[in-house]
Amino acid sequence: MIAHSLRGEVFGPAQKVHGATYVVDATFRRATLDADGIVVDIGRASEVLGEVVGELGYRNLDDEPEFAGTNTTTEALARVVADRLADRALAGALGDGARELDGLVVTLHESHVAWASYERAL
Repeated sequence: MIAHSLRGEVFGPAQKVHGATYVVDATFRRATLDADGIVVDIGRASEVLGEVVGELGYRNLDDEPEFAGTNTTTEALARVVADRLADRALAGALGDGARELDGLVVTLHESHVAWASYERAL
């Protein structure tokens, strides 16, 4: 759950401060499975995703210096989560096998009919 406002007439009433509640999905990709037959340790991935989302939750993003000048759209927030997950994966927080990831996709669901994804290579 976050609060924010969006700049630009295209956002209509969302230009005013409002809340958003997201369900966050992360998909990890690699060309081959590791010796255990997995892409990434799902337990570690869940923990790290929880940490990353926790860094954003229950905040008014308009007040966060790191988002100054950024329209914190669902797409932009998906990119932030993807970048933070990528940094942690490459640092080994998801286990050694995660260093072999080829990419990841982060999807933020606002509802059953509104969501956005950001995909990045590693």
